[in-house]
Amino acid sequence: MASQAMKITLERIALFQFTPAHCAQARAMLGWSVEELSREASVSVEAIERFEAQQDVLDVTRLTLAYRFESEGLVFFPGFAPGRGMNLRGSTPNPVGRADFAMVE
Repeated sequence: MASQAMKITLERIALFQFTPAHCAQARAMLGWSVEELSREASVSVEAIERFEAQQDVLDVTRLTLAYRFESEGLVFFPGFAPGRGMNLRGSTPNPVGRADFAMVE
């Protein structure tokens, strides 16, 4: 039970910390277009564009984007540009195993 509560807490933190500005900045850091991020994260171009335009997307979509960037070694903190992390690779729980992963936009 505690592990489920921890998982939910970590997801909430990831959702709070990963902003639309972070998404655009992280793409720029990696030299990725929206189309490349779409391929890399298996998220639609339209969903990425909506997110970066500060429109609503599903939580699982935001987690998927955050996880993909974190798997490249990037970390996110509110109010700061993305940074390169050390030993934090993939700290967001991998969304592929989530029951709602099929809902990724």
